[in-house]
Amino acid sequence: QVQLVESGGGLVQTGGSLRLSCAASGRTLSSYNMGWFRQAPGKEREFVATAVRNGGPTYYAGSVKGRFTISRDNAKNTVYLQMNSLKPEDSAVYYCAAGRFTPTVAAAYDYWGQGTQVTVSS
Repeated sequence: QVQLVESGGGLVQTGGSLRLSCAASGRTLSSYNMGWFRQAPGKEREFVATAVRNGGPTYYAGSVKGRFTISRDNAKNTVYLQMNSLKPEDSAVYYCAAGRFTPTVAAAYDYWGQGTQVTVSS
């Protein structure tokens, strides 16, 4: 069992930055794909970024590539999402998730955090 707790969300102006954190307990994260997803009101949950387990590659949604960076700190059992050049369309609840299969598909993740709100004002 893995427990995930996100933090770092908030209100920021267009062009600003935020860093989200996802702290895990229960098991070491290095053996899991760690993903960030987001869901805006009235929309489906969408893939944002993932760091594949055991030192594998990272993948990003096209809409955030070049602006967001996912990283892990295995010693702290924490995953981060650095978000730069934020846009109003990035506003959503952001969730971190842990899984072992297809890293870009939400249904492949077994454990989810409670989410953290990100709001980007124009």
